[in-house]
Amino acid sequence: MDKSSIIGIILGIIAVGVGMFLKGVSPVALVNPAAIMIIIVGTVAAVTIAFPSNELKRVPKLFGVVFKEQKQVDLVKLIKMFSDWAQLARKEGLLALEGKTGEIEDEFLKNGLSLAVDGQSADYIRDVLSEEVEAMEERHLAGAGIFTQAGTYAPTLGVLGAVIGLIAALGQMEDTTALGHAISAAFVATLLGIFTGYVLWHPFANKLKRKSKQEAKVKYMMVEGILSILEGEAPRVIEQKLASYLPAGERSRILEESVVAQDE
Repeated sequence: MDKSSIIGIILGIIAVGVGMFLKGVSPVALVNPAAIMIIIVGTVAAVTIAFPSNELKRVPKLFGVVFKEQKQVDLVKLIKMFSDWAQLARKEGLLALEGKTGEIEDEFLKNGLSLAVDGQSADYIRDVLSEEVEAMEERHLAGAGIFTQAGTYAPTLGVLGAVIGLIAALGQMEDTTALGHAISAAFVATLLGIFTGYVLWHPFANKLKRKSKQEAKVKYMMVEGILSILEGEAPRVIEQKLASYLPAGERSRILEESVVAQDE
């Protein structure tokens, strides 16, 4: 479970709830079936119109990505693994890595290493793997686009709900008490539209984009590692090259460990 998603939603609800309390507004005011219908069903309707059905079928999976903790790849271990493979390839030849493919769980890495062992050129391997990463990013961007559009539509539908509520309120001009309640209820739709748009849908879209970027970063790192081995680069050189993908703290640590290992 991605705790940051849950914590963020809870904090958003608390912020609005406490804000309403401090302003003297009862949370009961949010129980407005008409406003909920306009915002939720209206947003779903707008998104359904905006996207083809084959992309909409992925929405349940996208929610899973938002709330499921992404499996983190230990980049330091990955760099050390490439360093070990480079050492083995320099001693026994590239074919010695063929036995390593069966130990790899990541299909992308396994495919890339298999292409290298099979004797494919560096340009061919880079093209094939880069196209795979680009296709993945495009799919992820399309998924994030659904939530981005939902975040765009919801606040506008909130204004529409407020207009409908005001039309109903103007029909009760003779009763000032009922008129006040009707006007306040009219703006519930605006509140719900802004809340869902900017606390849920837009942040969901951003999280999908960030997770996609992190996954692409790891895959591009794998591509560089495979090509470096294919080109016969020294383990130390590969470590320095791949360390550029790490934060500064981890980068210095792995380089220091590499120097110590060489001294020994």
